[in-house]
Amino acid sequence: MLQIRCKNNNKTRSFPEGTSLLDVWQEFADELNMPFPVVSAKVNNVSQGLKFRLYQNRDVEFIDASDGSGRRVYARSLCFVLYKATNDVFPGSKLFIEHPLSRGIYCNFKKKDNVPLTDDDVVKICQRMQEIIDADMPFRRTEATLEEAVRVFTERGFSDKVKLLETSGQVYTYYYTLGDTIDYYYGPLVPSAGYLKVWGLERYHEGLLLRAPDKNNPLVLAEKVDQPRTFEVFAEKVRWDIIMRLSNAGDVNKAILKGYGSELIQVSEALQEKKIVKIAEEIDERFHRKENPVRLILITGPSSSGKSTFCKRLSVQLLACGLRPMSFSTDDYFVNRLDTPKLPNGQYDFDNVETVDYKLLGDHLSRLMKGETVEVPEYNFVTGKREYNGKRLHLSGDSVLIIEGIHALNPLLTQGVDDSLKYKIYISALTSISLDAHNWIPTQDNRLLRRIIRDYNKGAYSARETISQWKSVCEAEDQWIFPFQETADVMFNSALNIEFAVLRTHAEIILATVPKNCPEYAEAHRLLRFIHYFIPISDKEIPPTSIMREFVGGSSFKY
Repeated sequence: MLQIRCKNNNKTRSFPEGTSLLDVWQEFADELNMPFPVVSAKVNNVSQGLKFRLYQNRDVEFIDASDGSGRRVYARSLCFVLYKATNDVFPGSKLFIEHPLSRGIYCNFKKKDNVPLTDDDVVKICQRMQEIIDADMPFRRTEATLEEAVRVFTERGFSDKVKLLETSGQVYTYYYTLGDTIDYYYGPLVPSAGYLKVWGLERYHEGLLLRAPDKNNPLVLAEKVDQPRTFEVFAEKVRWDIIMRLSNAGDVNKAILKGYGSELIQVSEALQEKKIVKIAEEIDERFHRKENPVRLILITGPSSSGKSTFCKRLSVQLLACGLRPMSFSTDDYFVNRLDTPKLPNGQYDFDNVETVDYKLLGDHLSRLMKGETVEVPEYNFVTGKREYNGKRLHLSGDSVLIIEGIHALNPLLTQGVDDSLKYKIYISALTSISLDAHNWIPTQDNRLLRRIIRDYNKGAYSARETISQWKSVCEAEDQWIFPFQETADVMFNSALNIEFAVLRTHAEIILATVPKNCPEYAEAHRLLRFIHYFIPISDKEIPPTSIMREFVGGSSFKY
């Protein structure tokens, strides 16, 4: 008999060898009384599907869709149902599950005859999805040799999956079936389609928006937030991916194996520099207009987007246009430490906009825009107090002021400045590349890997500490950054197609430091497994001015 400890209530019970997690759950379900339906579990801090069988003593923690791990299981399963439905209703069609958008997942869908998608088509797909869910059709996992899996997907014309598997270096792999439909997903699924009670599907631009449960209350759909600017940035990147023939991990791996790694880095960097030049030229044009010239540049973005390096590179291009950029730190306008708002747990909430004395900041900005000289404060982080040490600031005739920070686009900070004088920039790593056509890469994974590497290399935090803080970081972004992203004049995508191949070289050894007996190991294990889909390459070809250098080290900029 096995000894299985349920971490949800810290009780241990005996089970026969080969018992499934589903059987264990049924034994504990009544006394756990979880608020939302269970969709998966963590076994010794590794995410597993509920059909996973136990053959040794284990710790088990049951997970619902309010947990990040559970949400991924739910979303993958929902994507498989969508794929089967589109394949059943429109044989020969192509479904590309591309990226998160509007609190859902954007999917590109092409019918065999290339006739545009209609509302009636979406109704038919929805009806078929509901039939699959109502039938409680089981998801079946089949382990196979790599050669067998490659043969299965080759016969079905899945060249993207074939390239991914052929470059994975694995001996054995697996695939899933739903009825007579076969697909590959890089993580566990729910046991059967009947688990997927909450979902939505609608036409969005020329594709589909697959809507998933709210992360705080999985019993209801997440509220849709229209993101036209974000959609266009993603669409532009996807178009370039197609032109460069780098739409998925298999494409990147094949290119690296053929010796094109250096060229991929050069082209990716050139595309980013081209975009930065275009932004600088647009600012210059607005600066020289007769009425209401732009004098204030506001830059924001979520954690590990590359804001600091972007600011440096934009400043260089503005200088090349004949402008003189001046950096302005909102940190110096922090309220005194004792006045800083606190979280429910009593810790200081440094991400809260009330941490900044935005009224004073707004007054100083307004005066600077009028050509006045302002004595600006300096924040003493040792004493936790704002000080005035005679530092004065004045904008000369050819100067523009740059403010970079998480609240930069929040109108509270710049309410004293006319909107016509502002140029607002939003930057993020909007990952467009996917593992294959049905396995997208969450943008948060890109940024989390960057942050883990940077924190570790700087000696600021261990990988475990960074992972443990990530949830609160994302919650702060949801509250203070994302609501304002669509107000930007321009969005800059800092993600690089070759990035994961470079990050793997750094991330492997760092993620391996996370102990297996801590909760953070679940995320470390998942990221390690994900990053192994990419063939690693050295960062020696990454230029010293690259945004990547902000995270892997070796930047020529001073931060």
